[in-house]
Amino acid sequence: MSVSREMFNDVMVPNYNPAAMIPVKGEGSRLWDQEGREYIDFAGGIAVNCLGHCHPAMVKAIQEQSQKLWHLSNVFTNEPAIRLAKKLTDATFADRVYFANSGAEANEAALKLARRWALEEHGEHKKQIIAFSKGFHGRTFFTVTVGGQPAYSDGFGPKPGAVEHVPYNDLEALKSLISDNTCAVMMEPLQGEGGVITPDADFVKGVRELCDQHNALLIFDEVQTGFGRTGSLYAYQQLGVTPDILASAKSLGGGFPIGAMLTTDAIAQHLKPGTHGSTYGGNPLACAVAEAVFDVVNTDDVLAGVKHREALVKEHLQRINDKYHVFDEIRGKGMLIGAALNEKFEGRARDFLQAGNAEGVMVLVAGPNVVRFTPSLIIPETDIVEGMKRFEQAVAKVAG
Repeated sequence: MSVSREMFNDVMVPNYNPAAMIPVKGEGSRLWDQEGREYIDFAGGIAVNCLGHCHPAMVKAIQEQSQKLWHLSNVFTNEPAIRLAKKLTDATFADRVYFANSGAEANEAALKLARRWALEEHGEHKKQIIAFSKGFHGRTFFTVTVGGQPAYSDGFGPKPGAVEHVPYNDLEALKSLISDNTCAVMMEPLQGEGGVITPDADFVKGVRELCDQHNALLIFDEVQTGFGRTGSLYAYQQLGVTPDILASAKSLGGGFPIGAMLTTDAIAQHLKPGTHGSTYGGNPLACAVAEAVFDVVNTDDVLAGVKHREALVKEHLQRINDKYHVFDEIRGKGMLIGAALNEKFEGRARDFLQAGNAEGVMVLVAGPNVVRFTPSLIIPETDIVEGMKRFEQAVAKVAG
């Protein structure tokens, strides 16, 4: 069957508006479309393809597992799931893991667990969930309500209750809202979709202290920041703060759908048999691939390399900005970098994305005013140089 972009409009629900070209092949940090045109991938499937496309370790893992066992219900367990859970708990604060299919499902599980914990430990009054404006936690109705962007949650009827928001990096605002009725505070340790906003160190520590004072759980949404993205396995490990529950996905599977919720023994006990579940959660194929990704990412060489690449990307962006004067600030950490547009180019982030596609480089946006870069954690330096050369050509066209 011949496939065209026009066919998308005929058969797909119109909630997406993808690019005109269709990628058909990827290798490392390069992609090719139906016409054979090459692209440098600075988008990484929105911070998912942490080892690039078709990494040999991932290909080997899925080939080997595909000849053993594809799927079981959770009436049974499986070896890849247990091995992956053991590696995750050995490498983090957590004692227990729950597997899901996506970041939204991992966050949904985290929120449900927090509510169940609060109900059973403290009573029905302790139900308030506090999150932060411009946050993003997924597209289920619960997670999209907790995410602090009404544009994503409005228009679907009554929202889940007892969810409130305060500005990110504003500890006083949180202090004025949090109380002994607060069940949990949910936050990204670096806001991604909201504009690649780095928290103040004192803010993160203050959030932890307020949670402790009011006996509330601290949930870290590390769907985008986790699994090596900021230069440590999880971002919390660089902040001097430990959450009670952590959600992981995106880079966790390197491109294969998988999510995970991590927590402690004491909190995990509140998800007793039958309280929550997932048909595909802990799927042997997904867990085998994620284990292979873990073994590559959780090494000193790769994690140190992320910080080196961060410096290189920021250096290139600063050089481009010195020439064209389009960015107000270059921010972010590791391979999660945002270039915030200045007043002259306000609201035009998508123009840079589209110009990049035309020049053979894929970038992202984080709202209307930030161009976002989330490439492979192991992107070759030669691809960074070539990709930035193409991105500069895109900037030149937009800047006129």
